[in-house]
Amino acid sequence: MSAPDPTLLSLNVATVRTQWSLEQAIEGCARHGIGWIAPWRDKLAECGLARAKALIKTHGLKVSSLCRGGMFPAADDAGRRAAIDDNKRAIDEAAELGAACLVLIAGGLPKGSKDIAGARAQVKDGIAALLEHARAARLPLAIEPLHPMYAADRACVNTLEHALDLCDALGAGLGVAVDVYHVWWDPDLAAGIERAGKRILGFHLCDWLVPTTDLLLDRGMMGDGVIDIPAIRRMVEAQFYAGPREVEIFSQNNWWKRDADEVMRTVKDRYASAT
Repeated sequence: MSAPDPTLLSLNVATVRTQWSLEQAIEGCARHGIGWIAPWRDKLAECGLARAKALIKTHGLKVSSLCRGGMFPAADDAGRRAAIDDNKRAIDEAAELGAACLVLIAGGLPKGSKDIAGARAQVKDGIAALLEHARAARLPLAIEPLHPMYAADRACVNTLEHALDLCDALGAGLGVAVDVYHVWWDPDLAAGIERAGKRILGFHLCDWLVPTTDLLLDRGMMGDGVIDIPAIRRMVEAQFYAGPREVEIFSQNNWWKRDADEVMRTVKDRYASAT
């Protein structure tokens, strides 16, 4: 198997979110020779869209994605309309940055609800309401299924199969983001990646630690956990995915406490040796 292409490595800013501002992350990517970056919208708002765009251009970076849109289900019509309006702003921001896609996290159950089928219907309706705006901006939307442990509070789209069903139903302008943390466990993963084909819009890297001390904030650096990342990379590359590979690590007790430059050096080393 060929080594991972170093020119495709992308830093998802979540990996150094406690240490660096977006300005610092952009400068850090340039300093460490990482050619892609994936901002989060809160960091983008702190920096300012115009300044972020200028800094990204000055340092010669490309934007692999903007994180994140989605979070569609709400308890009432006003909440659902607010989600659509916010997602349209996210589309505009991503397009202005020249992002390869906007990542969509579906959202979970509205407060007090136990109707997961209803929440999933709201997700479908919400994405449908965005497509005209996204197509006009020429911005692909990447549905990222999350691990089932997040079905109640973060994402009621939990498998590639479900995400691809939405893509099939809603049409052009939609694809999926394959995050190894969320899909590695799926017995139908190989079939799902094959079905996705050219609709794979993003590939996210980290590892699943055993034991895991926090299901959200204890992701591992590549090679420190149980995910066979090279095997999943082979599956993705077999579908001719040649886009950026984002390292996205939430780690409140380890990597977020380390010097950010050390984290960046480790990201580059593990990308080369463990993916």
